[in-house]
Amino acid sequence: MSEIFSNPIFGIAISLFFYVISSALHNRFKSILLNPMLVTVIMVVLTLKIFDIPFEAYQKGGAFITMFLAPATAALAYSIYQQIKILKTYAIPILIGCTAGSLASIASIYACAKFFGLDDALTASMLPKSVTLAISLELSKEMGGLPPVTTLMVSVTGLLGGLLAPTLVRIFHVSDPVAAGIAIGSSSHGVGTARALEMGKIEGATSGIAMGVCGLVTTIAVMLLMI
Repeated sequence: MSEIFSNPIFGIAISLFFYVISSALHNRFKSILLNPMLVTVIMVVLTLKIFDIPFEAYQKGGAFITMFLAPATAALAYSIYQQIKILKTYAIPILIGCTAGSLASIASIYACAKFFGLDDALTASMLPKSVTLAISLELSKEMGGLPPVTTLMVSVTGLLGGLLAPTLVRIFHVSDPVAAGIAIGSSSHGVGTARALEMGKIEGATSGIAMGVCGLVTTIAVMLLMI
C-alpha cells in the first residue's frame, strides 16, 4: 500500500475525486457550507488521518496541483481584460481601495500578534495572509516566517472569503459591483475572486485586479517593515 500512497498519481487522484464530488454537492444543495474547496480540504485531511498516510506521500502529487497555482492566477487577466473600460473608469478608487485593504490587513495582524505576544516567526508567517499564495510564501520566507503556517493562514483566509463574501455584501448593502469586487479581492485573494466571478463579471474582474494591486502593496509594505 505504501507504494500506492507514495505514487504522485495518488495525491492528484484523491484531490480531483473529492473536488468533483464536493462540486456536485454544492451545485445540488447551493449551501455555502458545501464550498468545494473547503469540503475537498476537509476530506483529503480526513483521508490522510484515517488511513495514516504521511503528508509527504500525498504532497508528491499535491505538488503538481500547486504548480498550476501561478498560471491559474495569471488566467484571471482575461476576465480583467473583458472589463477594461470599467477598470479604467474606476482606476483611482481601485488603487485607493486596494491600498486601504492591504494596509488594514497587515496592521490588524501585526496588532493582534503583538497583543497575544506571538514571536517574530509567527508574525512574519501571518502578515501576508490576504494575498495569493504564490506571493505570500515568498514574503514569508524573506521575513523568516514558517511556510506551512503561511499556507494555512492564506487558505483559511481565502476559504472564509469564498464562504462569506456574498453574505457580507448583502449585510453591508454593497450595491456597487466594483466596490464588492475590490473588497473581496483585497481580502480573500484567489478563492474569493473565484467566488466573485460567480457573483458577476464586474465583481470578478475588479476582484482579480485587486489581487494584483494588493500583492504589490503588501510586498512594499512588508519590505518596509523589515527595514
